[in-house]
Amino acid sequence: MFGSHLSVAGGMVNALTSATELGFDTVQVFTKNQRQWKAPALKDSEAREWLSGLKDRGWERRTVSHATYLMNCASPDADLFKKSAAMLIEELNRCAALSIPFLVAHPGSHLGEGVEKGAARIGKAAAEAFRKGAGVAGAFRVTLCLENTAGGGATMGRTFEELALVKQAIDDASQGDADGRVGFCVDTCHALAAGYDLRGGTPPKAAGAGRARQREACRAVLNEFDRVCGLGLLRVLHLNDSKGALGSRLDRHTHLGMGEVGLGAFQEIVSDARLRDVPMILETPKEDDEKGRAWDTVNLGVLRRLAKG
Repeated sequence: MFGSHLSVAGGMVNALTSATELGFDTVQVFTKNQRQWKAPALKDSEAREWLSGLKDRGWERRTVSHATYLMNCASPDADLFKKSAAMLIEELNRCAALSIPFLVAHPGSHLGEGVEKGAARIGKAAAEAFRKGAGVAGAFRVTLCLENTAGGGATMGRTFEELALVKQAIDDASQGDADGRVGFCVDTCHALAAGYDLRGGTPPKAAGAGRARQREACRAVLNEFDRVCGLGLLRVLHLNDSKGALGSRLDRHTHLGMGEVGLGAFQEIVSDARLRDVPMILETPKEDDEKGRAWDTVNLGVLRRLAKG
């Protein structure tokens, strides 16, 4: 399932229309303005149109939402924590209303107080959300997907161990209310920038034996994630190349084959049978290439060629 993060300007359903026109199998969206704390309530007509679009495409239980970047449930600032915890509830409820099964969220920043304390605060916020039934609509339940980060500053989630720690904090605080509703999202750009060598020391544009080395290196990283977090809990993948070098902690996405990750890593991911049912989302710049083609279309073509070997 290949998709991209697309705009909902003019109405939620417009993202579905754009995704179909670009040839994707799914889509990731913001359900509200990611730069604002407050947002108008979802209109019933807008939700109905979105749900109808999902049904027409057979995209039920495969779309993704990304939470606002303002949200920081790891913050020691009482006011920011309170606003972030309320925002988490709103984000989960908006997903439930739109039958979006996966809400991707950055763990946030502990602002210097340490990962353990930050994880405990995230656990408290998520547990409260689950206790209040956030993200539940009938039998439909939204999964909160903790995303790995490049690790700049005091941000959490740079390592797989930190992601596992946050999930454990949520499980401990929720005392069963989480009910299997916490999973993970892995971003390839973030992983490389955080220090996970997805290409095994080879040049990014390596071919032949170098490409095979990249695939082996990426497989080793996936196996490490499986050991620490569990591939069975990997609900979303963000397939982005990286402008930043290995270990740079620079979160700068670029187009596939144009950065530091290496196409062998992407080939390994799209060829891994364990990831067959995981939505794979592009978050690369929205622009046209020198031939006037949408880069989303170009990147999709790269993924499909890699999937065919």
